[in-house]
Amino acid sequence: MQRRDALQRMSIIIGGTLMGADSLWAKNIDWDHIADLDDSGDIGLFTKAQVKMLNEVAETIIPTTDTPGGKAAKTAQFIAVLVSDCYEPADQKLFMEGIAKFEDTCKKNHGKTFVKCSKSVRHDFLVELDQEQKAYTKSKKSSDPAHYFRKIKDLVLLGYFTSEIGATKALRFLEVPGKYETIDYKKGDRAWGV
Repeated sequence: MQRRDALQRMSIIIGGTLMGADSLWAKNIDWDHIADLDDSGDIGLFTKAQVKMLNEVAETIIPTTDTPGGKAAKTAQFIAVLVSDCYEPADQKLFMEGIAKFEDTCKKNHGKTFVKCSKSVRHDFLVELDQEQKAYTKSKKSSDPAHYFRKIKDLVLLGYFTSEIGATKALRFLEVPGKYETIDYKKGDRAWGV
């Protein structure tokens, strides 16, 4: 299964909550090209520093354990391409403002950028932001935009679990099931990829 197919299926499943469903179909992205990108240069609207920071955020949210983490799945590169090529200009502006606010908050709270913080400080900072976004989401009006960290976290999870690494290493995966059959699930088994 190509990453493009997995992403299209995932966008149908989540009902276009991260972006308008028509925006994904309207733009023509070379999803295979994402695998060739690294964090050594600018990607679309994102600077090299922003891509590197998003890779560290992805690695903090989904760390490398017995399966590869967010950085290995090139989650930041996925986010940079998706936001740059698929988001409407107003949504791009909101996301980029959120990235700036993320770094400003980290500098204010910890005296340095996210990339320069220790792993434990990064973890604690993301936990604080997650609690903040949950409180914000409970009290926000329907017309208010989502909290910037909620958008970042959602895209990290979408990027990771629709990547080849996420779908085949973190999740169980059958490329072509071929027929209907019941497959037993045992407690502790990995969930199925799309």
